[in-house]
Amino acid sequence: MAFDGEQRVYASLHRDAHVDVWLLCWTPENDTGWHDHDVSSGAVAVVSGELVENNLTLMHGARETRVRAGEVYSFGPEHIHRLNGAVHGSISVHAYSPPLWRMGQYAVDEAGVLSRVSLSYADELRPID
Repeated sequence: MAFDGEQRVYASLHRDAHVDVWLLCWTPENDTGWHDHDVSSGAVAVVSGELVENNLTLMHGARETRVRAGEVYSFGPEHIHRLNGAVHGSISVHAYSPPLWRMGQYAVDEAGVLSRVSLSYADELRPID
């Protein structure tokens, strides 16, 4: 495994007509920024370490959830979140169905307005705010 604070390290494990599976290596500096997975549902399994998932709420801003090694969670295509590694050396496996083709990257401006930019599944997610 490789871990880089500047760029997230990831690899495609499997892709067919039904599912897309990725291995991701994390450090605390790796931040996906706010994003969705377009029309795909997903599941995340943390293999080692811990991830931090944030979800936007209208009343309280970002809500943080820590996902530890051995834990799994899933989500639908409407899910908007932000991920980073809670500890250096975290590893997770992500599965998406249908396979990823497009994703939405979000920014929140100073006035609190949320905007979406469409990008390819092959682009690395990074904060744009």
